[in-house]
Amino acid sequence: MQENKKNLDSMVPSEIVKNLDEYIVGQEEAKKTIAIAIRNRVRRKRLPEDIRDEVTPKNILMIGPTGVGKTEIARRIAKLANAPFIKVEATKYTEVGYVGRDVESMIRDLMAASVAMVREEMAAQRQEEVDRRVEERLLDLLLPAIEQSKGAEDVSVGETREKFRQMLRSGVFDEKEVEMPVDVKTHVGFELMGSSGNMDDLQNALSSLGSMFSSSGKKTRKLSIKRAREIIQEEELDKVIDPDKAVDEAKTRAEEMGIIFIDEIDKVASHNSTSNSDVSREGVQRDILPIVEGSKVSTKWGVIDTTNILFIAAGAFSFAKPSDLIPELQGRFPLRVELHDLTAEEFYRILTEPQNAITKQYKALLSTEGVTVNFSDEALHEIARIASDVNQTNDNIGARRLYTVMEKLLEELAFSADQLSGQTIDITKGYVQERLSDIAEDQDLSKYIL
Repeated sequence: MQENKKNLDSMVPSEIVKNLDEYIVGQEEAKKTIAIAIRNRVRRKRLPEDIRDEVTPKNILMIGPTGVGKTEIARRIAKLANAPFIKVEATKYTEVGYVGRDVESMIRDLMAASVAMVREEMAAQRQEEVDRRVEERLLDLLLPAIEQSKGAEDVSVGETREKFRQMLRSGVFDEKEVEMPVDVKTHVGFELMGSSGNMDDLQNALSSLGSMFSSSGKKTRKLSIKRAREIIQEEELDKVIDPDKAVDEAKTRAEEMGIIFIDEIDKVASHNSTSNSDVSREGVQRDILPIVEGSKVSTKWGVIDTTNILFIAAGAFSFAKPSDLIPELQGRFPLRVELHDLTAEEFYRILTEPQNAITKQYKALLSTEGVTVNFSDEALHEIARIASDVNQTNDNIGARRLYTVMEKLLEELAFSADQLSGQTIDITKGYVQERLSDIAEDQDLSKYIL
């Protein structure tokens, strides 16, 4: 669990940007800004305690159209930092007092993500031990079942067990049914229909009350070995993971390293303060403000201090301006970065440079059917040109346009791949033009197809 932290602690901003370059093309200014913000977290940890408390993360406002990399930059940096990360949409929240999700639910969601992350890491550290225990318990279930159906074999118990162990590992018994005791809980439910957001605390309280009237026990059920393995795995994980330790680590990580990406912040900007809808939008902004400033939020895992959580807000700001946000909220996002529209050349780089390039994904998918796909350089340039042209003549959806173009380009190939096993398909410029040029040039068609 500590290895990723050490790696990040030793990374200077230029190395962080270099790491982001492996997945994201262009947008150098945005990468640089977020790299500095992450590095400042490392610097803050090295400060004396009295000064450290005065230094808080500088939140970031990303301005740019859809599909240019805003979310991906934030998601990749969170993965690099091994930090809890969630993406939320500002438009999904309502002002306190109204039906809907209140803004504090984003902190509860972040803590839930942090707990899941820590549990997964703790499980990975004890995975071999857990796998061993699971295997032994499955063998205990299997042997009586097989002995009853086939009778005892003329071999020692140890040899029989080893034989079944190999068969179990090879998947022979996956669909074999066995009987096993399973935890069954019967309780009085207090489900609130349509409850969410500002009803979360009430829902949790009623759930706790329900558990007071619950009765639990074990009931024997018939399950496949595959399903039994899943249940036993969860039971064994619960035995080896210290829940208190997991929550403590998750709480520290959420408070000190958590990243919340608030998308569509421009949609809650007020254009005209006299309209009712704008008053509601301003209410959401004012509810977001204390969380971004630093406040304490109650969750079922304890109270979370939001002071050192990094908030990254983003929006296209096509119809609103950052200055349309309330002044107090503007001041809480001092780092501003503008992301530009992607060019045809950048589309080409997106198709070729990243580790997770879309062309590599399609080649890998079709290779599972025994089909080898090769893209010529001219074909990739043509795909990039068409994607760029369609973005200019229709709605600009950024790099997401490449997915619609590639899906249409490879539609026939993907459909008949099972009949082409063992063949090599070369995607040339002519191949691309034959399947896409007419559609791309017809604005009515491209609007619906690409």
